[in-house]
Amino acid sequence: MANAVYPKGKKAILDGDVDFLTDTIKIVLVDATYTYSTAHDFLDDIAAGDRVATSAALSSKTTTDGAFDAADVTFTSLTGNTVTSWVLFKDTGSAATSQLIAYFDTVSGGGALSFTPNGGNFTLSFGASGIFTI
Repeated sequence: MANAVYPKGKKAILDGDVDFLTDTIKIVLVDATYTYSTAHDFLDDIAAGDRVATSAALSSKTTTDGAFDAADVTFTSLTGNTVTSWVLFKDTGSAATSQLIAYFDTVSGGGALSFTPNGGNFTLSFGASGIFTI
């Protein structure tokens, strides 16, 4: 799989159900047992056991020329299964209604994302062009 915006995430964006600047947007780090599906719409489609860690709400969010960006995210004292992807989602406080937006499984340069947490901090750094562009 390659990086993708979830089809139902696209619909939510186009319908105005996701407001990147005012909604609580978070990232969940995911292990290899999760399989991306175009049918997935909410966080409960990613089994709790497949979620390695969830970020705090993204800060310094911007939308410029169709690109969404935010401050880099640091996960502190990270432990758990090997991380092979991360998912951007709108957090409503309930996994059953927290809209999945985008899935990422590659790193800068196109290589596969894969790292095993060792109890240290992990910073997810976003490129100069932002997190993603529509």
